[in-house]
Amino acid sequence: MSSDGGSGTDYLTMRGRDYPSLRQFTVFLENRVGQLLEIVRRFEGSNVRIVALSINDATECAFVRFLLSEPEQGREILERAGLALIESDLIGIELPRGPQPLLQVCTALLQAEVNIVQAYPLLNTPNDRPAVALMTDNIEMAMETLARKNFRILTEQDLKFDDD
Repeated sequence: MSSDGGSGTDYLTMRGRDYPSLRQFTVFLENRVGQLLEIVRRFEGSNVRIVALSINDATECAFVRFLLSEPEQGREILERAGLALIESDLIGIELPRGPQPLLQVCTALLQAEVNIVQAYPLLNTPNDRPAVALMTDNIEMAMETLARKNFRILTEQDLKFDDD
């Protein structure tokens, strides 16, 4: 899959991928009051916006996962802060209309024997439509399956803000 189905957009990236995945940044924070605020404030004054957020709390630390409107600039900000971070690829999917849109997504992935590892909603989406970010155990198969079933797969460009 090297284009988006005819619009002429080529998804080949510097990361060597030819599909429109979203980059997730996971940072490890000490489990104490104010840590999240310190991270969020680092984006103040930049054009980076948090478009998805997930927090997994443990006794000693918390794992905070971000999707950012400007991933390259966001990575630089997080690295300058001296934070240990992991970068992962996720799939952004605009949910279809209907009473049970997640059921449709899960059914499609089950039929392809693809497991969902992480899932959380996107805060900023094109067309103001509900959307989710998914980490799967086989991103290539998941993207091919969802595209074949006519789900709208979101790109990093879809998460950018037009004007702030």
